[in-house]
Amino acid sequence: MTSSADTAITTFYDGGCPLCSKEIAHYRRLDRSGQVDWVDITQDPDALAAVGLDQATAMRRLHVRDADGRLVQGVPAFVAIWRQLPRYRLLARVVSALRLTGPLDALYRRFADWRFERRCREGACSIH
Repeated sequence: MTSSADTAITTFYDGGCPLCSKEIAHYRRLDRSGQVDWVDITQDPDALAAVGLDQATAMRRLHVRDADGRLVQGVPAFVAIWRQLPRYRLLARVVSALRLTGPLDALYRRFADWRFERRCREGACSIH
């Protein structure tokens, strides 16, 4: 983890989720300039308190503290990450320009709720 003073954003993700871990590993490989502080909330749950999140809320959705210190979740969080990554900047601009954030976030919420419930049913999380 890099110092938050040196990064543009901080990403809080569920490192215990295989899908999430794979996606974040991909993003981390692209983050060669170190603009993102990647926080695995399963390994560093205390980091959540600093931004006013509890672990149950954080595990349900991807969260990012943006460059202005605001906490965003879901698709806006993905867009904040994409803005920092060379291969994804264009995607961030397209999603924002076409005002797709809202519709994509509605889909993401449904998927994220399903993923969270499935993980918990399988015993992978201790949050109920």
